[in-house]
Amino acid sequence: MKDYVEIEDQDSQNISFDFKGYLFKVLNLWKFVLICIGTALLIAYFINVRKQNVYRLDSLISVDNDQNPFFTANTSISFNWGGVSGKVGKIMTAIKTRTHNEKVVDSLQYYMDYLEEGKYRKVDIYKKAPFEFIIDKSKAQVLNYPVGIRFVSDSEFEVFTAFEGASASAQIYGDKSRSRIQVPTGEFSKPFKSGETIDLPFLNGQVVVKPSQNITSGSEYFIKFSDFDGVVNSYKSNIQIGTVSAASASILKLELTGNNKDKIVDYLNTTAAVLSETELERKNLYATNTIKFIDSSLAATNVNLKDVTDEMNQFRKDNKVFDVSAEITQISNELRQFEQVKQAEESKLDYLNSLETYLNTKTDYTGIAAPTSVGIEEGNIQRSVSNIIALAAERQNLEYTTKEGSGLFKELDRRIDSEKNVLLETIDATERTITIQLNTLQRNIANLEAELSGLPEDEQEFLKIQRQLDMSQEAYDIYLAKRSEAAIVKAANISDLSIVDEAKDIGGGLIGPNKSLNYMMGLMLGFFIPMLLIFFVYLLDNTIHGSDEITRMSTIPILGLVGKYRYKNNLVSYEKPKSAVAESFRAIRSSLQFIFKKTGANTRANTLMVTSSVSGEGKTFTSINIATVYALSGKKTILLGLDLRKPKIFDDFNITNEKGVVNYLIGDDTFEDIVTHTHIENLDVVPSGPVPPNPSELLMSDNLKALIDSLKETYDVIILDTPPLGLVTDALELTQYADATIFMVRLDYTKKGMLQLVNAKYRSGELKNVSFVLNFYRHKNNSNYGYGYGYGYGYGYGYGVYGNSYHEKDRQSVFEKVKGFLRRI
Repeated sequence: MKDYVEIEDQDSQNISFDFKGYLFKVLNLWKFVLICIGTALLIAYFINVRKQNVYRLDSLISVDNDQNPFFTANTSISFNWGGVSGKVGKIMTAIKTRTHNEKVVDSLQYYMDYLEEGKYRKVDIYKKAPFEFIIDKSKAQVLNYPVGIRFVSDSEFEVFTAFEGASASAQIYGDKSRSRIQVPTGEFSKPFKSGETIDLPFLNGQVVVKPSQNITSGSEYFIKFSDFDGVVNSYKSNIQIGTVSAASASILKLELTGNNKDKIVDYLNTTAAVLSETELERKNLYATNTIKFIDSSLAATNVNLKDVTDEMNQFRKDNKVFDVSAEITQISNELRQFEQVKQAEESKLDYLNSLETYLNTKTDYTGIAAPTSVGIEEGNIQRSVSNIIALAAERQNLEYTTKEGSGLFKELDRRIDSEKNVLLETIDATERTITIQLNTLQRNIANLEAELSGLPEDEQEFLKIQRQLDMSQEAYDIYLAKRSEAAIVKAANISDLSIVDEAKDIGGGLIGPNKSLNYMMGLMLGFFIPMLLIFFVYLLDNTIHGSDEITRMSTIPILGLVGKYRYKNNLVSYEKPKSAVAESFRAIRSSLQFIFKKTGANTRANTLMVTSSVSGEGKTFTSINIATVYALSGKKTILLGLDLRKPKIFDDFNITNEKGVVNYLIGDDTFEDIVTHTHIENLDVVPSGPVPPNPSELLMSDNLKALIDSLKETYDVIILDTPPLGLVTDALELTQYADATIFMVRLDYTKKGMLQLVNAKYRSGELKNVSFVLNFYRHKNNSNYGYGYGYGYGYGYGYGVYGNSYHEKDRQSVFEKVKGFLRRI
């Protein structure tokens, strides 16, 4: 009962994961782990040297509300609408728009790359190319294919290609249209001179050698064109903008990453320049519209002035009237003043009517002229017009980055409509006021005209023409002054965008590849991948690798250890008596004496049964060598081959298997007919004989019992070589004849489940006096935990000081040594 409980405990221990065993497994395979780490670091090195450097550069721009230096409180036309509020957000939005990046890419021609063959790839040399390609934007250029330029001399070169297909994608950069073009297949080469027009199906333009460039004959360069929209999208997604800090919200930082620092610098600086130009145009939009309005009014006034002047000259010529009395002149001047005021009010009314129509019929409100251009000083109207134009410009800007129907558009439209409704109401009120003023002016004019009605008709006509002439001249002078003022204000306008710190290559800026990270990842992967592999192999491995595993899984004792020994046959103990294997079998013989004494057999002979779980675990090898060491010690020994299904022992003794145990059991032959006296003194062998159809029944017969009983009277030691216990039940039938049983365990071969089978047989009492012998044992410093049984001299490999002194060494060839080394790692 005690043994049963102990074995149950051993079975439960086997279920848990053996972390200590896993650790020693890793230590045993340290060379494999080291090789994996070295390989991973080598891969990381090749990745680092092959990857292109990635740089990040930046520039700073400021967004301010710069006041026009010519704008004062007395300036009648103001174009400084808006303010800093909202401008930062507009700039940050504009820089990510497709339209803005199209302008920058198009101005820098970043869709064309200058390349040079490098060690691992073609390298972008940008401005370092000794020539410039002047592209013909009206003709197609092949896309995504490097066209070679090979210089023959300083001014002569040849264009070479090697297209695989007959057609390729191309793009005309003038209108950005794409198409398929026919290209020459195979090797192509054509000579040209510097500045000569290149007119090829896939390349159109001029190659111009830069001044003071010494070009080596035979040097090769490449020109590669990329899809315009693809390049724009890459820069659009790559460029970053943000505020420097919360305290400096109007200072923006532009950042861009890439593989060529010169290209990054140019793109950032050109971006700032394009932004500044665009913002100035947007800032002058109000002024430009106003100047257009004044120009149209000025042109009409100029025509009217010319007509009235001609009319006055003709009147004087016809009527000889050149002047009137002072009193009449005073009345005429008063009348002219009223008519001037009336004309000014009518101009205001015309402007308001036009503005009202514009607001009700148009959707783009960025074309509104300034109300002050016609003398409207109403603050509400000026403020509303300014707000509407600002909101309309913001909406236009939003169209580049946001889809129509977005909530942002709805919010802007709501604000525009709200401001427009307020403006329309103000216009109605102002129109009513102007109409009242016009009525009053008309009555005053009628009264003065009545006073002049008594004058002669020629004088009345003279005064009328004179008033029209004076009014036209004054209107022309006013419009001319406003036009000059508007032009001065517009010319003096400066962009709200200024560069605080332009992009510049001052060294540094390298952000990738992160070589240290790559090496660290290589180190981690090189360590953890083999650790995981070893873990899974260890987890899935169900074979026995060491004596420590057996002691954990079973309470059955280990009788001895047998190392692997390369020899031509199984007679190692006889032919190599000084070998470590022979010594291990002598150690097993000594240990068996204690077991035989414990059994207390009352016969002369001691019977030993040798079995295993499956074939190939060294059962026959052990049987032959244990029989040999007993015979050499003077014991009369017999070896019975009871593995009737797969007989083996006859080959090593150069005997046949024609007659054996089977012949005796079926009664065909006597014992003297089947026994063989071997060349080893005191050792007899009985082979199995021919394979019978019913081996189990023969082993259960009384003839076998009678044979063994008779052998006990004649021999000192009887060795039974039996079938594998895990495959057939024959071995269990033979346990009744055995005083001791050896169960062979071949390390790295026998399955752990077979030990459970032996434990079960041991628990049930079917196996008694059983012990383990470990075959193919190899001393492993890191895997057997040092659990010794006093058999250090029995190791097949690496036996210690005593082994070196007293045992023969197994001589190995160079190939065998290399093979053993690889097996150990």
